[in-house]
Amino acid sequence: MYTEIEQQTLDIDWFFTDGNYISFVASGAGKLPETVANSEVNNKKLVSYFKGLPNISDTIINPLLDGLLTKIFGSGADERYLRDFMYFTQRGLYSFDKTNLNDFTDTQYHLVSTPVKPLKVTDLPPDILDILIQTKIEDNIKLISDLDASKII
Repeated sequence: MYTEIEQQTLDIDWFFTDGNYISFVASGAGKLPETVANSEVNNKKLVSYFKGLPNISDTIINPLLDGLLTKIFGSGADERYLRDFMYFTQRGLYSFDKTNLNDFTDTQYHLVSTPVKPLKVTDLPPDILDILIQTKIEDNIKLISDLDASKII
């Protein structure tokens, strides 16, 4: 279990699905969905699994990202900022980052990068799929550019 203090102070990697595709999210010290917060063990298993995958895809950086980051940080996306997002996107995952960092109650995230060749849930082993499917959104991941994490069940 991730405590509320851990959630408020750590940038925790977590994942969700729409039943077809998979997304990676950097929490930015935001409140985690209950399914993620309730099982640190399961979340770490997902992190380990997805980090262990080979590169399967080129990436597309969100064309609106530089403008958004300039508003937030005063500068656009650089290699250091993009590193973790690109890592997961090269493995076929859609990547999101918290828009208002360190605002625990804010549930807004923005798209950072999209895979050219997305990984599908049908590509996952049953034990990983069983964990991932617990954190789901009804929207089509391919159409999300601004994520409201409160919609994740």
